[in-house]
Amino acid sequence: MATLGLIGSGNIGGTIARLAVDAGIDVVLSNSRGPETLSGLVAELGPRARAATPEEAAAAGDWVVVTIPYHARTSVPREPLVGKTVIDTGNYYPDRDGTVPELESGEAVESELLQRHLPGAHVVKAFNNIFYKDLAALPRPVGAPDRTALPIAGDDEDAKKQAADLLSRLGYDVVDVGPLAESWRFQPGTPVYGRPYTETKDDQFATQPPASASIAEVSAALVAAKR
Repeated sequence: MATLGLIGSGNIGGTIARLAVDAGIDVVLSNSRGPETLSGLVAELGPRARAATPEEAAAAGDWVVVTIPYHARTSVPREPLVGKTVIDTGNYYPDRDGTVPELESGEAVESELLQRHLPGAHVVKAFNNIFYKDLAALPRPVGAPDRTALPIAGDDEDAKKQAADLLSRLGYDVVDVGPLAESWRFQPGTPVYGRPYTETKDDQFATQPPASASIAEVSAALVAAKR
């Protein structure tokens, strides 16, 4: 039986957990405040879900999703993630996270710094470019004409295959952008951040009805991204 570990269980983490349970995947939830604070979400998700510490969630997961504020990335436990596929949903917002010199200078992109913190893991960037309400609304079965695509990036090909398998189980196609260094193409401010997944295809995505985005649409938006 496949298990998804979640380090962080807010809007994105909770949505991914719901999709995973719907897909028949067990989930182990965690946050920075303790398992007892997740009792309501666990009750909502049912018998496939349980709450734990971040270390326990990391150890339990066949995949582990890290979905926490970017400034908290160094709190992610290292040892239980060695050899695992770690899916990073994080975005850097300087007003919230403080200034990160490596990101401001362009020396690195967000997920590369998480990868440096987790040298034994295989980090894949995903889920960071879609509003959580759209993420909840757009899953479709394999082969559906209106199936939506999400971009991923990573330095390990096997890890990207594992991440793509998870996304497919959750109801999404994948566009592989390449290595982590290319994940800037779907960070905040790019044409792929939020916009493709709503009817209006604009920056007001948080208040607009969801709409599917095909592999071709997402691929074109990724090509159009500029630094």
